[in-house]
Amino acid sequence: MESPIASDGVHLAAYRTRRPPSVANANATARGFDESGYYQCYGDGSSVASLGSDALTGYETLDAPPHYDFYANTEVWGRRRRFRPSLYQLHANPEVDSRPPLYEETTGGKMEGKDSSEEDEKEEKEEEPYEPTRFGWVQGVMIRCMLNIWGVILFLRLPWITAQAGIGLTWVIILLSSCITGITGLSTSAIATNGKVKGGGTYFLISRSLGPELGGSIGLIFAFANAVAVAMHTVGFAETVRDLMSENGAVMVDRTNDIRIIGIITVTCLLGISMAGMAWESKAQILFFLVIMVSFASYIVGTIIPASPEKQAKGFFSYKAEIFAANFVPNWQGPDGSFFGMFSIFFPSATGILAGANISGDLKNPTVAIPRGTMMAIFWTTMSYLIISATIGSCVVRDASGGLNDTLLPSSSGVCLGEACQYGWDFTECITNKTCTYGISNYYQSMSMVSAFAPLITAGIFGATLSSALACLVSAPKVFQCLCKDKLYPFIGFFGKGYGKNNEPLRGYLLTYIIASCFILIAELNTIAPIISNFFLCSYALINFSCFHASITNSPGWRPSFRFYSKWLSLLCAVCSVIIMFLLTWWAALIAFGVVFVLLGYTLYKKPAVNWGSSVQASSYNIALNQCVGLNHVEDHVKNYRPQCLVLTGPPSSRPALVDLVACFTKGLSLMMCCNVVTAGPSPSVVEKASSDRHVTWLNQRKVRSFYRGVVATDLGSGVNMLLQAAGLGRIRPNVLLMGFKKDCRSDTPQAAYNYIGILHDAFDLQYGVCILRMKEGLDVSHTCQSHVNPGYDGGQESINTISAPSPIQTSTTSSISIEPEPQTSTVFQKKQEKKTIDVYWLSDDGGLTLLLPYLLTRRKRWARCKVRVFVGGETAKKEQQREEVLALIKKFRLGFHDVEVLTDIYQNPKPENVRHFENIVGRFRLDTSPKQDSDSEPPRQQEEPWMITDQDLERNQAKSLRQIRLNEVLQDYSRDAALIIITMPVGRRGVCPNTLYLLWLDALSRDLRPPVLMVRGNHENVLTFYCQ
Repeated sequence: MESPIASDGVHLAAYRTRRPPSVANANATARGFDESGYYQCYGDGSSVASLGSDALTGYETLDAPPHYDFYANTEVWGRRRRFRPSLYQLHANPEVDSRPPLYEETTGGKMEGKDSSEEDEKEEKEEEPYEPTRFGWVQGVMIRCMLNIWGVILFLRLPWITAQAGIGLTWVIILLSSCITGITGLSTSAIATNGKVKGGGTYFLISRSLGPELGGSIGLIFAFANAVAVAMHTVGFAETVRDLMSENGAVMVDRTNDIRIIGIITVTCLLGISMAGMAWESKAQILFFLVIMVSFASYIVGTIIPASPEKQAKGFFSYKAEIFAANFVPNWQGPDGSFFGMFSIFFPSATGILAGANISGDLKNPTVAIPRGTMMAIFWTTMSYLIISATIGSCVVRDASGGLNDTLLPSSSGVCLGEACQYGWDFTECITNKTCTYGISNYYQSMSMVSAFAPLITAGIFGATLSSALACLVSAPKVFQCLCKDKLYPFIGFFGKGYGKNNEPLRGYLLTYIIASCFILIAELNTIAPIISNFFLCSYALINFSCFHASITNSPGWRPSFRFYSKWLSLLCAVCSVIIMFLLTWWAALIAFGVVFVLLGYTLYKKPAVNWGSSVQASSYNIALNQCVGLNHVEDHVKNYRPQCLVLTGPPSSRPALVDLVACFTKGLSLMMCCNVVTAGPSPSVVEKASSDRHVTWLNQRKVRSFYRGVVATDLGSGVNMLLQAAGLGRIRPNVLLMGFKKDCRSDTPQAAYNYIGILHDAFDLQYGVCILRMKEGLDVSHTCQSHVNPGYDGGQESINTISAPSPIQTSTTSSISIEPEPQTSTVFQKKQEKKTIDVYWLSDDGGLTLLLPYLLTRRKRWARCKVRVFVGGETAKKEQQREEVLALIKKFRLGFHDVEVLTDIYQNPKPENVRHFENIVGRFRLDTSPKQDSDSEPPRQQEEPWMITDQDLERNQAKSLRQIRLNEVLQDYSRDAALIIITMPVGRRGVCPNTLYLLWLDALSRDLRPPVLMVRGNHENVLTFYCQ
């Protein structure tokens, strides 16, 4: 840090941080960033450069202190948003005339140089955006969850479950359900506090944690389960109304159809309330909550009041130890008379814990409200269930007739059954005949009978059932709307449209209404409850697994502010949820998982273009990292050799043929890395051009399994050298270099040819195998102008460092990256090959790479019809013997090649006209050795121009030059109609064969051939073996 200007005392205020440029006073253009606006600040708009020495009181910097705006994706109304300066703005030299790209994190978009005062006036005139209704943790979460948990089961089925399972097992059922929901609540709280939560509730939490694959499937299931839960609570309400009507002798049609009629009317009224908006729905929930609390008070008071004869006839005798003892043990009756049968009926009453999370978009502070409200709701509802089951089991006998004449006479000497005998009542007849209509085993309205004022319990039933139905009716569309907006599945986007200032999903409400109406027609509460139990358990299992998975991956992004959770408890609860699903209804569990797997398979197949930073991504990274590190402990073995290819493609879309050929023998087998060298000085635009995601997008669209790596270097050779030495990770690193042939070598500058061959020498020095592909029509299909050109390699149609046009990508921290798709050009290597041949000229042994590559090609369907022919050099006298030897060697390699031919004419002299053609090409690269020139100056000149060829070089390498010319003639004769020619590439000795002469050898060897030619030279280490170990 620089020292402040000398003064009598050091003042901390002298070390000032200048604020970064704002949206209003930053000047930007479509071409780049105007440096005149680099050092402007929010205040007076003056720049550092314009301030005199008197004004500079200390250290001036663009560095900004931490601020909320730098990390937020949205703006705060009423004040101008701040933007963090880019790294380029901080460290670039302002005197250098270079324009960085327009980054959203520094300017916020395209700006026009308007006066800031005018914009301030406009901002003042703008109206404050409408803020929809938001709820706190009590009204938004706790009360909503409690109302949803206190459903129809509490008033209509809990006394009956107590009679069946006994008080002891009923408590076990309640506590087991509460353990599952409690641990799920802890997991939900952890996920909900790991970042800002938006609308979508359970689906949002799971999908952003586990990704769209599992999140999407569970979102559909959970929304459907809530829609069915609307039907369950509505049927409970309809049962109560029907019973009231029957007590007063009113019947519309019959018992079943009355439930259907009342249920449809009720759910229609609830639909009207929900569509009126969240404010009305919340007011209705508060009213229901007060009604339920009053009904609870009436029930507790009723258990204390001494029982009247009418209530005693119906089985109520106030608190009695004998009744408690008799009702403590189970007494299973009917087809549902089992522990898990009772559990399946009770469990939906504990499933309302996500009612608050499901409206996360309507909460003021979801990260605080969801944990606090959910856990408090679970605690209080669990206590209420335990108290009611204990009190009802201590006051009411299991069976009673309801007749006032069923008193126990003193003179009666018969056998009396039941606990009521001790209190002067004899219900033996109805117990024996199983015709008792009262008692907690038979009378669903037992709580009303016990209550001090029965209509209050009826009102409580109405409040509990209607509030739960209303909560589910609101939750299902909210969850489904978020799922629709993510566009993971087809044909559901229609239901994602929101209406009004609150963005209400009216279409989702109508869909939920239709689903609920269909299940209301079942009109049987005990049938509907088990259906949704499995769906809720499946949701809970995935929520707990989400928490466990996010924790076990140790991702730095997993930092929930809610710390009271355990990943192992979450895993245990997830496993228990799955086990309970199958114990409840195994076929329903299979259906639930079947739906999950079908939706999961669809999402995996479609691969939606979303990136939510899920724990699955973190897990994939961990697995890949551990596997890569594990490979370090395994020694390389020739049996496991794979050609791991570093492909010099430039932008991959510019050389699709090279990409397609390499993909043929690496897909699903080995590493492929497409590399691009951008020759320019480092700047944000150049770095962006080299590392642009559009290249990866192009490869993915082409279904090529390849990595992409771009580097910025001063010249092509140094860039390739960086890639050769640094590409890869551990054992997963390239060992074969593939590149396109320099087709314009005859017309290009000698320097460019020299640099091109320098890449080959670097690869050989680093023990790489080298392959060069040449096609008659060329490889480069790009038609964009070159913005940067390497002076050493600047004119070729197939130049490796071809730079694409400026990228349309804009780096942004606030919006998704828009990538303009590259064109997909068809190549010969994408098509299914005809019945042709792959001609392999195995002229020199390079370790077997020349044979391995065609073998890998023939394993692909598109090359399977091609026959491989192997050509080797030999003598006429030993032709057959040499053929048998090579064939035997190939058979030991188990390659499946059976056609071997010995070429005895490759050692003949080439045709004179071909020799003259070669000499004419060499002529433009020859060093001028005229007699006028002093011979002493020749060596220094050659050192200054090492790309030139001397007469001594030609004479020294004459035999090899003639061999390449002759081999081309052989290729013309034997392989004119081949699908592909693979030939051993000659090696030019460094210091003996000039680089330009070496390139001309490759040109002479592969020129004027119709089939593609792949010149191959391994690193002379075995890649084939016929041993087992």
